[in-house]
Amino acid sequence: MSTMAVEDVAVAPVAQGFWTRGRKVGTGLVVAGAVAAAVFGPLATTERARFTLSESAGGAALSIPGTTGAILFGVLAALAGAAMLATGGRRWFTTLLGVGIVGFVLSFLCWQVSDAPAGQNFMPLVNILRGTFLLALPLIFGALAGVLCERSGVVNVGIEGQLLMGAFSGALFGSITQSVWIGLVAAAIGGALISLLLAWLAIRYLVDQVVIGIVINLLAVGLTGFLYERLMQTDAKRYNSAPHFPDWPIPLLKDIPVIGPALFRGNIFLYLGLVLVLVIHLALTRTRWGLRTRAVGEHPTAADTLGVRVLRLRYRNVFLAGLVAGVGGASYTLALYSFSKNMVGGKGFIALAAMIFGRWTPTGALLAALFFGFADQLGTYLSAINSIIPSEFLAMLPYLATILAVAGLVGRVRAPAADGKPYVKG
Repeated sequence: MSTMAVEDVAVAPVAQGFWTRGRKVGTGLVVAGAVAAAVFGPLATTERARFTLSESAGGAALSIPGTTGAILFGVLAALAGAAMLATGGRRWFTTLLGVGIVGFVLSFLCWQVSDAPAGQNFMPLVNILRGTFLLALPLIFGALAGVLCERSGVVNVGIEGQLLMGAFSGALFGSITQSVWIGLVAAAIGGALISLLLAWLAIRYLVDQVVIGIVINLLAVGLTGFLYERLMQTDAKRYNSAPHFPDWPIPLLKDIPVIGPALFRGNIFLYLGLVLVLVIHLALTRTRWGLRTRAVGEHPTAADTLGVRVLRLRYRNVFLAGLVAGVGGASYTLALYSFSKNMVGGKGFIALAAMIFGRWTPTGALLAALFFGFADQLGTYLSAINSIIPSEFLAMLPYLATILAVAGLVGRVRAPAADGKPYVKG
């Protein structure tokens, strides 16, 4: 009996562990690739789908017949899934996943671009890449704010409110003073004040961090909406006409094909976002502050016994997160638009998803934000070429990408062990 029990214990994990995350994702890629080849291929036309390396239809381009490309790239996605199934996802998971996603997207684009009206059957890669970074900017800042909070043990569901308050404060004070720099400082302070409210209630009074995050979001929506109606709507010239930061092209680098116009002809928010990713990454991994932050996020009691002031560190990091998110909100009103009610439109929650998808790391959050930014830009491009796909569905693309990424691709990820757990010093 004991031998049989031992054998059962030895065999059971093998049977239960066959459908690993790699095999599930591999199966999904095989199905997606087969659908792409079988559906997108026949729907595409024989017109060449052109992916131009410039901002217009002219110049160098990568082109392929629509039907051929849709089928080939669909098969490529299916082959990536088959390889993942064969290996169980234990090796080359990220590479095969990337190949599968890119193959599926290219198959879809071959159908859409080749089927576009005459004169519109091209996709300007420069504009797509530039739009991706532009739409990803608030997500990058928001995700970094989430990393700063959650790596020190505080759940930051209030990113939406921090972005919104930053956008409002930047627009209001930038308009009153007609100074982009004062607007930028005001935006950072606005985000920080909302963030300090989160810290005060969550750390000092041990309020549930998810609940208080949602409440803070509602507070920001209500407060900015009220002030918008009372001030900005009644006198837009005085209160909602902030100047915008100009683009700052970087000599030589701006002339690099495709990448140059997208990365090196941007405004201060693009450069600041990329620099912050690098700075926070190095700070978390190479400095004493980073070591203490990670220790407090994983085991605050142990950190406390070693002399780390846990609550002070959490207050400081939540405050820094608010500054970062506030600057991200200013990327709306000091670079692109005038302020409008609830203009962030759920991007704070997508930023939270980007942080999770990026596994609580700055570089991972950057890549995830770019993924969601691309989904948003893709919807804009398809609307511009009069795609047969309904515009309402296209507007849903970034949110659908968020659901698929977090629910289907992330798999089992581990948040910092003390994330969301109040610390009471014994």
